[in-house]
This record gives sequence, C-alpha cells and structure tokens, in this order.
Amino acid sequence: MPSIRFGKRSIKLPDSRLLRVGLGGTFIAGGLFSFLPVLGIWMLPVGLIILSHDFPRIRRFRRQWEVKISRRWARFRGRSTAANSRAA
Repeated sequence: MPSIRFGKRSIKLPDSRLLRVGLGGTFIAGGLFSFLPVLGIWMLPVGLIILSHDFPRIRRFRRQWEVKISRRWARFRGRSTAANSRAA
C-alpha cells in the first residue's frame, strides 16, 4: 500500500491509482487558490508528493528536491553547531 512519510509519521494513500491521481490533482488545484483562507501554498508540494507515486518525472523532481533540502539542512545544522561551540 502506498504511503507518504513525513519524518517518523506515515500517511496511507488509496490503493487505486485513479484515486491517488485525483487526490494529488485536487491538492495542486487547491494550492493554486492559495488566496482563500483554508487553501494555501502548502497544498502544492503535498499534491506533487502524492503524484510522485505514479509519475516517474515527478518522482525524479521530488528526489532531487529532497537531496537539495537535506544537504542544505545538514549545512545549516553544521554551521549552527560550529557557531555554538565557538561561543561557549
């Protein structure tokens, strides 16, 4: 069964490919209406993550994005710990 992991949490997706594509498309469409109160720009990446389970191009884009974010996060964490050790 496909699922999305956010850190230690896992959210199950529908088994049907058609439902996953519809759900991902709905999230992306909701993200385009981010000026409305409940809908927001946060819906775009969630929709892309859902669609990445079924479309190789989106999956490739998501993996590249994950690598960039994790490298930046590691660099940020490395700098902040080095700055803290110098201050002490």
